[in-house]
Amino acid sequence: MSKLATLDYISIGIYLLLMAGVGLFFGWFVKDIKGYFKGGNTIPWGISGISNFMGSLSTFVFIAYAGIAYKDGLIGVTVLWSAVIPFVFAALIIGKLWVRSRIITPVEYLETRFNANIRQLFGWTGLGMRFLDNMVRQYAMGIFLVTATDLTFVQAIIFSGAITTLFTIVGGVWAVVVMDTLQFVILIFVSVLLVPLSLEAAGGLGTLMDKLPNHFEFFSGPKGQPLWLMVYFIMILFKYNGNWVFIQRFYSVKDEKATRKLGFFSAALLLIFPIIFLLPAIAAADILPGLEDPEQAYVAVAVHLLPAGLLGLMIAAMFSATMSSLNSEFNVMSAVLTNDIYKRLINPKASEKQLIFAARLNIVLVGAIVVAGSLFVGKLGGAFEANKILTGLFAIPLAIPLVLGLMFKKTNSVGAFFTVLIGICTGLILTLSSDFTWEIATLIQIVSCIAIFFLSGFLLSSKENYKKRVNNFFEKIRTPLTPNEIGEPDPKFRFALANLFSIAIGASGLLFCAVSLPSIGLESGKIALAIGGACIILAILLKWFTTGTFKFSNKSTK
Repeated sequence: MSKLATLDYISIGIYLLLMAGVGLFFGWFVKDIKGYFKGGNTIPWGISGISNFMGSLSTFVFIAYAGIAYKDGLIGVTVLWSAVIPFVFAALIIGKLWVRSRIITPVEYLETRFNANIRQLFGWTGLGMRFLDNMVRQYAMGIFLVTATDLTFVQAIIFSGAITTLFTIVGGVWAVVVMDTLQFVILIFVSVLLVPLSLEAAGGLGTLMDKLPNHFEFFSGPKGQPLWLMVYFIMILFKYNGNWVFIQRFYSVKDEKATRKLGFFSAALLLIFPIIFLLPAIAAADILPGLEDPEQAYVAVAVHLLPAGLLGLMIAAMFSATMSSLNSEFNVMSAVLTNDIYKRLINPKASEKQLIFAARLNIVLVGAIVVAGSLFVGKLGGAFEANKILTGLFAIPLAIPLVLGLMFKKTNSVGAFFTVLIGICTGLILTLSSDFTWEIATLIQIVSCIAIFFLSGFLLSSKENYKKRVNNFFEKIRTPLTPNEIGEPDPKFRFALANLFSIAIGASGLLFCAVSLPSIGLESGKIALAIGGACIILAILLKWFTTGTFKFSNKSTK
């Protein structure tokens, strides 16, 4: 299998420099800890929706779900569609409650809703879960880079982890969501490019369907069984709505209306794009049959079909997908370490400057731990199996009190504590037992966690001061934001942001055009040139419709 050429490395280098410029831009604007972790509650719902979508992807999709698609076909899309439901649920029910909670971190809410001990329990246990989850993402990135480059697995892990950590440090949540949006443009266009190339190599869609009829059934293979899918969808519903990054996106927009738009927009993206992402992996089953590791299917077909330069952009796009996900994770994990541990337990009188320094130092710590742990994920059976096991063990017991505690007043701190304790122990026992399939074990764990959480509220009485505090909290989340609480970005910042988007998307278009020239005689080169032109036109239209001018300075903006 061919590897990256010099032109590919040039493409990746230019792309990373472009993203570095975005991070430095926002580093200048961040003045306090609220701006670093919440964007001052002024992040537009469209940008936040794209960021949520990108955070849901990472190379994990192009490794784990592509492996499912390679083996069993469109069931990979069906399984990936499980992520649609949490966004719709948040848009309809829980998103507005998060923005009304007026919090900086999800763990902060737990003290108000339950007590300080629960806050610390969830802070430490939740960090452990996030570390494990991100080790799986980092592992997937390592597998991807090993397949396409001459790097060893250890080198790939260290290189990608160091780049992700450095990019997250600079600009906080604004830099994360804007880089997500720019990476979204690159990822979508490159993914669209690979679809016709892979189908053409397989002899066309009709021919491929004739050769692999079972691959074009949405419920094929062992993961297509109704009980397995039901349990997996329920697990993902709780996992996403209990995910700190997911929650952060909702409380970082300006008001309740924005949370609905954010949720529905993210759901629409996750409904549309999985088929585009996974069709090349299905085609790979015909183009490259008998791959030793099915999780290498997507990158293998990309390496097989894309010429020099375009392959580099594909690697950059895949790298950016994981970087988007890990950027978001590192930021929110640092928020918990800084706000809930450093500020609360170590330095309660810390200045804003000290908090931002601590936040950036914590990101380095998070990155180092994730890189080290990702080296051992392969022993759990691959990216998808590792993620499934770890989610069942830890995400469900942690998510149920976090989500249901926001919706039901009767539940209490005792229930939250025992839900986590018994839920994790139950998960460990059932997972280690050979008497239960994964879906039965996970279903038992979900039902037991919900039962424990609710029964405690009905069987155990709470103290009056606790009831009063909880009543005050629920009164707050029932109360819409006042006009004074709804943030609006500074007009000069909005103008600079529009300029940044236009320049970055235009530069991406020029990069597409440049790398298409050496292969302009091929179909891939022609498609890449068309994509580059589309990016340049998009940049021009974006500049005009967002600023009303083609000038890049506007002294009248106040």
